[in-house]
Amino acid sequence: MAAAPPLTLADVREAAARLEGVAHRTPVLTSRTLNSLVGAEVFIKAENFQRVGAFKFRGAYNAVAQLPPEQLAKGVAAYSSGNHAQATALAARELGTRAVILMPEDAPRSKREATAGYGAEIVTYDRYTEDRTALGHALAEDRGLALIPPYDHPHVMAGQGTAALELLEETGPLDALVVPVGGGGLIAGSATAATALHPGIRIVGVEPEAGDDTRRSLAAGARVTIPVPRTIADGQALATPGELTFPVNQRLVDAIALVTDAEIVTAMRFAFERLKIVLEPSGATPLAALLAGRLDRLPRRIGVIASGGNIDAARFTALVGG
Repeated sequence: MAAAPPLTLADVREAAARLEGVAHRTPVLTSRTLNSLVGAEVFIKAENFQRVGAFKFRGAYNAVAQLPPEQLAKGVAAYSSGNHAQATALAARELGTRAVILMPEDAPRSKREATAGYGAEIVTYDRYTEDRTALGHALAEDRGLALIPPYDHPHVMAGQGTAALELLEETGPLDALVVPVGGGGLIAGSATAATALHPGIRIVGVEPEAGDDTRRSLAAGARVTIPVPRTIADGQALATPGELTFPVNQRLVDAIALVTDAEIVTAMRFAFERLKIVLEPSGATPLAALLAGRLDRLPRRIGVIASGGNIDAARFTALVGG
C-alpha cells in the first residue's frame, strides 16, 4: 500500500488562498422539507454552482497553478469522464497554457462539448477495454505535458478539500459530512479539512451500488479492483480507489453508503422540484443516501457536498421525467 500523502489542513488552507477570487464560493442550501424527511438538519454545499459546474475546478486549478513556468509553457494533460476534463481545460486557459484531455468515447456529450469549448484538445478511448491511466501517462510523456490526474495528486486533493472548508466556515461544527466517492479525491481532501477542524465529525462516503470499489477496499484493508461499473453516475464509474487517496480515506472515512440508480434519480428529482437545483447523478448520490435512509446512527447536523450539476437537458429529462 502506498504511504499516505502529506496532506494537512494547512495544505487545504493554502489551496483556498490560491483559489480566492478564481473559484466561486458556492452557496450552502437548506430545506425544511428535506430536514423533515431525513429527520436531521441538513446543509448542502452546492458545487453545481462552481465554475465548470462541479467541484473539480478547485483541485485542477490548485495543481496547475503550482507548475513551474517552463512546464506551463509546454502544457498539461488529464484523463476524465467529464468534470475534471472541463476543470483542467479551464484551469489551463486561466493560467495561459494548453490542455490535452483523454476522455472516454461514451462521455456525456455536454461534457465533451464544454471541454472543447474551454480550448482543450480531446483524445478519446474505450473505458471498458483500455486503461486510461496508462494512456494518460503515455500521452503526457509523448507530448511533454504535465499530467494532472483527477484525484491521485496531493495538490488536487487539497484543492477539493476547500469545498468542505468553506462549508464548515459557514455552518460551524457538524456531526457528519456526507460526500460522493469516485476516485476518492473529494472525500480525502474534505475529510482532511473536516476532521482537523472538528475531530468528532463522522465522514460518510457514498457510492453507486454498482460501483462499490471503495467500500470493498475499506472492508478488505487494501485496494480492490472491480469490473468497470455501469451506472448512471458516470463520475463514479471507477474500478479501483486511487493509490494516494485510499490511504487517506482508510484513515479518515467512517463508513460508505451505497445507493441504487433509482434512488439517485429520486434524489435528482427532489433537488429539482424542492431545492430548485439541477444535479447530475454523481452529484446527487449523497442526497440519495439521506433520502433512502442509508446512514446509520443518524446525526443531528449533517453536511452534504453536492458535487456537480453537469447534465444536458435531454439526459436529465430522460432520467427524471420518466
